[in-house]
Formats: sequence, structure tokens, C-alpha cells
Amino acid sequence: MKVNFNQLDRGYLKFKAEYDRAAIETLESGWYILGSRGEKFEREFSNFLGSKYCIGLNSGLDALILAFRALGIGKGDEVIVPANTYIASVIGVTENDATPVFVEPDEYYNLDTTKIEEKITERTKAILVVHLYGQAADMVNIKATADKYNLYLVEDCAQSHGASFNGKVTGTWGDIGCFSFYPTKNIGAFGDSGAIVTNNSQLYEKIKMLRNYGSKVKYQNEILGVNSRLDEMQAALLSVKLGHYLELRAERESFANEYLNRIKNPFITLPKIREISEHVWHLFVVKVDERDKFQKYLGDNGIATQIHYPIPPHLSEAYGYLDENEGNLPITESYANHIISLPLFDGITKEEVDYIISIVNEFQG
Repeated sequence: MKVNFNQLDRGYLKFKAEYDRAAIETLESGWYILGSRGEKFEREFSNFLGSKYCIGLNSGLDALILAFRALGIGKGDEVIVPANTYIASVIGVTENDATPVFVEPDEYYNLDTTKIEEKITERTKAILVVHLYGQAADMVNIKATADKYNLYLVEDCAQSHGASFNGKVTGTWGDIGCFSFYPTKNIGAFGDSGAIVTNNSQLYEKIKMLRNYGSKVKYQNEILGVNSRLDEMQAALLSVKLGHYLELRAERESFANEYLNRIKNPFITLPKIREISEHVWHLFVVKVDERDKFQKYLGDNGIATQIHYPIPPHLSEAYGYLDENEGNLPITESYANHIISLPLFDGITKEEVDYIISIVNEFQG
């Protein structure tokens, strides 16, 4: 059997008639940017999260960049960031000329709350928390630290749509929540798109201007802005996907539980779930000492995998100027060398999951 790591057409085919209808209606409307469909999705997504405001954007990266820009964070400022994240999280900081300060992860792959305070200086202006792989970080302690030092709190929720900590949904704990709707996400579009959510009316108005050339009224540019607008087509398709969120989430959770309960291999370390942290299983990440051997073994048996992420941002060429050396962040670097993601996507079948489990259980490290 051959199992792809992801197969996006299956997600489309599950609700093909609804997607097709939404696309045709949008095309026939004759309005493609900043229209009623975008406003509708913004309302729906705000209601879904329980936030006051939502601003649709071109991508999750733009959400991060505009979040820090709206908060006035720039040159000379520092932002606490998780060391074991995708580089986009860090780019959100550095595109505003601020400096990322890396903090190691805990055993749940999220920001280690016991290591944040030691990295805070008089230049620290914000904490960026990333809810990695679909599990909410320890937001009670992170928010307490942010409040103690009067720091802004920004959440990168690109992988945690609908996840919660202690009953409160990710994206609503901080000043700003940033979301990606890249096609592989739990709520994925059919191209690049993203959003910011906030409960702060001033930030809402500022980000709306920032995304549209710095203007509220056409040709009246009040601040320096960019072009980052969620288009009507993606908004219409996202409304369809959001309408099926609970069904799709239940399917992912069901197959994730199959992995958790039936993978019985001493060479494989399964992901841990914090008691009051809700996991929505954007990715199913395991840890293997002999990862390269394991990945080749799965590939030889027709199972595609991915590594999230093989090179931590602090060791990337792009951030060589930060003078971070190998060994500075040993937990992050160990994760980067030993984690691997198994297939888990909208439309994966029970037969495929059964096959993956059987092959994984036969692996000899």
C-alpha cells in the first residue's frame, strides 16, 4: 500500500458540491476583494473563537508581521520566541527589525514556561507563543509572566484552530491571535490566507488599515500599510470548511487516538498530552532515536513522512547574524534530530491508518 503524507484533494472531494457552489457564486458575484464574503467569514471565525474582532489577511506570516507592527514593536526591541518553531514565527519578529530571543520547549513541544523569565530583559516587549502541532501551550503560566512584566502577548495559532487550554480557545488569551489558513491546516483554504483576531478595538482598526495600504477610505492613506487582504474566493471556501469543523476534527481525533492506543513499539516515543491542554492534531509527531533509518523504512513500505522541522530557526543561514551556535539550545536541537510526523489528514482512511500502525510496530531500531 502507498500512503501519501497528505492528499489535499480528498478534503475537497468530501464536500465538493458545497465548495463548487461557493466558488461559482463568488465568481458570479463580480466582487472579489474586501466584500461581503470576507466580512461573513470574519464574523463566523470570530464567533467560532469567541473573539470580538477578526481581520482576514493574505497569509499567516502576514498576520504575524502585522501583529508586531500594530503593537509598535521594532528596532531595539526583543521578543521571546519558541526555539523549536517554523521559521515564519520568527520572521514575524525580524521583519519588524526586532530581535528574537529563543526559549527551549517543554516535553509537549511547546514553550517551556520555566525558562521564560531568565530571558526577559529591559528590552523585552512581547512573548510570542506558538501552539505547535495542534496542542495548546501552558497559557495560564505564560499569561501570568506576560502580565507580571507588562509584556504584550501574541499567539501563533497556525496549527491550533479550535484547540484550548483550561477551556479557553487559543488565539483569545493574548493581545493578538494569528492564524494561517494554508491548505494543509485544520481549517485550510485553497491557497494562501490568514487572519488576526483581537478583543482590542484600537488594534482592530489599526490592523484593518495596515492590511489595506494604511487606509480606511480609498486614497486616504493615514499610515504606512501593505496589501494583505483575504480575497472573496478564499473567504467563501473557508466558510464551507469552517461549517464542517467539528466533523473534520472528530475524524482527526479518532485516527490520532488509533495511533496513540495501538502503536506499541519501544523504539517510538508517542506525543504527550497535557491534562488541561486540548489537542486538535494538526500533526502527529513521534520521536525516534534512529530517525533516518525509521523514515527510510517507512518510505520503503510506501509510507510518506515529513520532519517538522529539521533545522531550527536559530541554526538557519537566514539567522546566522544572531550568532547562535550549535549546542546553545540542546533540547530544540535534539527534537530537530529525532522527531518525525506520520500521515494524518482530512480524508485519510482507516485502512491506511491500520497499515501505518502495523508497519510502525514492526520497526526494529
